[in-house]
Amino acid sequence: MSLASEKSGSSAGEEPGSAKATKRPYTVHRASHEAYVELHELIMDRNNECRWLEASHWIKIEEDFEELGHWGRPHLSYLTFQSLMEVRRAFTKGTVLLDLPERSLAGIANQVLDQMIYEGQLKPEDREMVLRTLLLQHSHPDASTSLSNVSPARLQRSETKDVTQPLLAEHQQIEMKSFLPDPEQGEPSSTAFKKPLSEKISPDAEATLVLVGCATFLERPTLAFVRLKDAVELDSVLEVPVPVRFLFVVLGPDSPHTSYHEIGRAISTMMSERVFRNDSYLAEGRTDLVKSMETFLDCCIVLPPSDIQSEKLLKTLLPVQKELLRKRYQPMEKKVSPETELLGDLEKELKAHARKKVDDDDDDDPLRRTKIPFGGLVRDIKRRYPKYLSDIKDALNAQCLAAVIFIYFAALSPAITFGGLLDDKTRSMMGVSELLLSTAVQSVMFCLLGAQPLLVLGFSGPLLVFEEAFYKFCDDNGFEYIVGRVWIGYWLIILVVIIVACEGSFLVRYISRYTQEIFSFLISLIFIVETFVKLIKIFQEHPVKQEYINITAINSKGEPAAPQPNTALLSLVLMAGTFFIAFFLRKFKNSSFLPGKLRRVIGDFGVPIAIFIMAMADFFIEDTYTQKLKVPKGLEVSNPNQRGWFIHPLGFQNSFPILMMFAAALPALLVFILIFLESQITTLIVSKPERKLVKGSGFHLDLLLIVGMGGVAAMFGMPWLSATTVRTVTHVNALTVMSKTTVPGEKAHVQEVKEQRITGLLVGILVGLSILMEPVLKLIPLAVLFGIFLYMGVTSLNGVQLYDRILLMLKPPKYHPDEAFVRKVKTWRMHMFTLTQIACLVVLWGVKSSPASLALPFLLILTVPLRRFALPIFFTDTELKCLDCDDADVTFDETEGQDVYDEVQMPV
Repeated sequence: MSLASEKSGSSAGEEPGSAKATKRPYTVHRASHEAYVELHELIMDRNNECRWLEASHWIKIEEDFEELGHWGRPHLSYLTFQSLMEVRRAFTKGTVLLDLPERSLAGIANQVLDQMIYEGQLKPEDREMVLRTLLLQHSHPDASTSLSNVSPARLQRSETKDVTQPLLAEHQQIEMKSFLPDPEQGEPSSTAFKKPLSEKISPDAEATLVLVGCATFLERPTLAFVRLKDAVELDSVLEVPVPVRFLFVVLGPDSPHTSYHEIGRAISTMMSERVFRNDSYLAEGRTDLVKSMETFLDCCIVLPPSDIQSEKLLKTLLPVQKELLRKRYQPMEKKVSPETELLGDLEKELKAHARKKVDDDDDDDPLRRTKIPFGGLVRDIKRRYPKYLSDIKDALNAQCLAAVIFIYFAALSPAITFGGLLDDKTRSMMGVSELLLSTAVQSVMFCLLGAQPLLVLGFSGPLLVFEEAFYKFCDDNGFEYIVGRVWIGYWLIILVVIIVACEGSFLVRYISRYTQEIFSFLISLIFIVETFVKLIKIFQEHPVKQEYINITAINSKGEPAAPQPNTALLSLVLMAGTFFIAFFLRKFKNSSFLPGKLRRVIGDFGVPIAIFIMAMADFFIEDTYTQKLKVPKGLEVSNPNQRGWFIHPLGFQNSFPILMMFAAALPALLVFILIFLESQITTLIVSKPERKLVKGSGFHLDLLLIVGMGGVAAMFGMPWLSATTVRTVTHVNALTVMSKTTVPGEKAHVQEVKEQRITGLLVGILVGLSILMEPVLKLIPLAVLFGIFLYMGVTSLNGVQLYDRILLMLKPPKYHPDEAFVRKVKTWRMHMFTLTQIACLVVLWGVKSSPASLALPFLLILTVPLRRFALPIFFTDTELKCLDCDDADVTFDETEGQDVYDEVQMPV
């Protein structure tokens, strides 16, 4: 008898009297599927009939039907300690049937009851009563029927058959009774959530059905665990047509200390957890299941009864829970069956073969050096150009058209802003028309020839800082600025050819977050300071006073020759208004007001909306003068008296010094450093595995095109460009298709990205056509552009850990966030690391403000060896990993308080 009992607990579902008395071959399924779990409870409906009613379901996390008559929000399951102990006891003594070859609920129920009687857990005289109970109809909650308005059923031993209770075998009548709407009640609301629920479930999911109820004739709670040999769809049982693999039945006596609802929730939660579910697929008997239950309990946290004064105290449990999960999910060496070892060896061979194939195709790492001149460039071309036809076909999509409209405004706004500021910094030697034309031509060429056409080319803050410094240097020394740029362009072409030949793009690996954040913070600081310097200059030229004289006088440039009334105050209002409108529309994008799509459209077009509103305000205030954006008509240059579209390399008015032709190699190196930093880091960001770009990137080819086109552009007096980080990330996000079968409470995952060349091509053409918008662009006040300048400086600080750590220096430790660089690094050590970056900022700001401002990029690149060789002397590896790790989360769909700026450490 004991031998038979032992076999029944570990075998794959033997029955008494079965012809197959020996253990069947082990045929479990090695790969577990995604889970869908339904908990059904035995209830007594309003007609005093027993039935099974769905109480909750799990798609990774729990969803309950609320008293208000609808499904509540998905939430994490919280379990009682008593329910877990009851499940553990039931598992050790319950019935276990593995790989049962039944395909109907009636067949499963008969097998379960026979085994329970055989093991002595059920008396033979109660078999018919329990069988009828297991075959009762299954219904699902709606506004009129839910657990909140029905009472639990209590099975009692009866001498006569109650033939009035509906059985599942009569499912045709049951369906009519359960799902046809009552004329007085209208359509049941349960049908309203069936389609959305099916969309949340993975197509290859397999279901677990958990049945719990009270049977007064039982002496103790009894559990039956069934794993079917093949997943089957059970008619009229689950709310959605998902094949069932596992079945739990829990019945027990009525007890004030036992809640079968909580026991069912505990079992359902365990089956929704991937490790326990995987163990259930692989279990060969009761012992394996009990062992898996023990490991599950080892990772549970019990909260003792205590008065919690603040919810913040509960946050201290998160690190503990994460550590428990880390230990649970990390690979562990286990003793496996020979079949498992064979499958494991086969899997290793397949992976090795796949790796070898990848190596043979040279498609593994775009930054891996071939040690052949131009080897990286050739490999980029071989990897990317064969997919050229698909780059065109993949653009035939409505999402790409929407992305074109959005990215056009995202590219036009900074082009106008930087163009106006460039005109002011260089005294109209370059301005809006040159920048718009340069952006259009280079964008079109890059989209036609580039390896990663999703990159958005544009002018940026670091390049503006360099242009200002180089113009000041040329002006102080009597050199022609626009001619000097031509020779810088020549040297840029030479430099990029040398770097690409040597496969120098691999150097981007050594540029850590330490350098990126110093760079970004410095540019943001320059943006913010320059904004107020310009505003102060307006107040000096147009001071606020009681009387103004000769206000109608005009100078040779067509501007007022005397201070104008209210000009300074209106400029302040325009600047502040533009900044606050753009800033708060960005915040509004991540708020909870209005539907999500409308809210994001408004937020994405925040900068154009701010420019439009404040330009209209200035237009209607006719009696106050403000300085406007200078835009030439058509394709004219900004300053036709000083230059044309082709720049003679030997000079216009004076002969350009031969010594400066060779000396231009130094500023060319500095420009190359800026373009290299921005473009290569931007490519790294969009190439993260989380973004699932499948066509690959080409660091060498893209660098050659961007820098080479910049060198050629200088010959025509146009600005050089680089890949812009924020605009590129926004472009990729606009082309990302998120999966619609998202599990409740889980982050959306990427289904695909529309990798193509047409959106960038069309954006470049539209930006070029914007040159014809001169009658509109000349109405924009410069003060509005200063507001956008301030906006870019402030928003660039988002996601910069250096800025966060500077703020932490002003806060007591008890208010510090729960971040790795706070928890794992001593506070004073963290502040010391921050002070090293602040010291670098001070030095860089001093150089920027001195006559040697051209050397700014060179000093910036010196922070790379400082980080690699000097800081490890004073800080441990653990501290540097916490303080200088690239832990920015990839942001696909903005949530409240977070957007793409939080992912990017590079300046706008």
